[in-house]
Formats: sequence, C-alpha cells, structure tokens
Amino acid sequence: MNVLRETRMHPRLNSAGAVLCSGVAVFLGSISAGAQEDLQRVSLKSGESTELRNYSFVVANCQSIMVGTPSLDVLEGPEELSFTLKEGKVMRKDRGCTTPVPGGQVLATAMEVKQAKEARLTIRLNYMTKDGPRQSASAYLVSLSP
Repeated sequence: MNVLRETRMHPRLNSAGAVLCSGVAVFLGSISAGAQEDLQRVSLKSGESTELRNYSFVVANCQSIMVGTPSLDVLEGPEELSFTLKEGKVMRKDRGCTTPVPGGQVLATAMEVKQAKEARLTIRLNYMTKDGPRQSASAYLVSLSP
C-alpha cells in the first residue's frame, strides 16, 4: 500500500514542480520586461538634438574632483546618432549642492534617419578624477523618425 501512495504522489509533485517553475519563469520574465520599460525614452527626428544627461563628479562637500573632460563610449545604439560633450556648470541637487559645479551635458543628435526605428542606447562616461578613474553608465530607449 505504501508503494501505491508513493506512485500517486509522484505525479502530483511533478505537476506542482512544473507549476512552481512556470511561476518563477513568468516572474523573472516580468522583471526583465519591467526593466526595459524603466528606460528613459527619447524621440528624435532627422537633424534634431536633445540633452541626454548632465555630467560632473563631486565629493560630499560639492567640490569637483573631475580632471578634464570625460570620454564617452557608446556601448550599444543606432548608427544614426552622434554625440557631443558640452562643457559647462551644472546643478547637482541630488548631492545637495546649492551652486553650480564644473561639468557639462551629453547631447545626442539624430543625423539622417531614412526609416523609423526604435533602439536601445547605452552610453558610458569615463572620468578621470583626483582619486583615479571612474565610470558612469546610462541607458535609453530611442525612437527615431525621418
């Protein structure tokens, strides 16, 4: 009789395990889909430009430790975009700064867009600071139109 019970429970365990695995897969799938939806969206037509983000590197007392201008790497993105680093003062309210600090802006310009497309854009800024090299990355969902 014990053998019969074990045989009957085994399929239940398999189906319960399958349901659990399916639930985990759906949950993980929704996390990755949610991560894509959290990307900042940018829409540009041919010839248009937009500011993607500010850049600076400050320590707790709002003193800049950035040396020179950072370099920009495009890790992934549409070939129709070009980028410019525009130096200037920026406000760092996230760090509690009450006056502008040395830094600048990352600008993206859509060159000639032949057909509409949507693409992920990932950029990385490489800073040289008084404390050594640092990096900062940002990701966007870009819609391009002719």
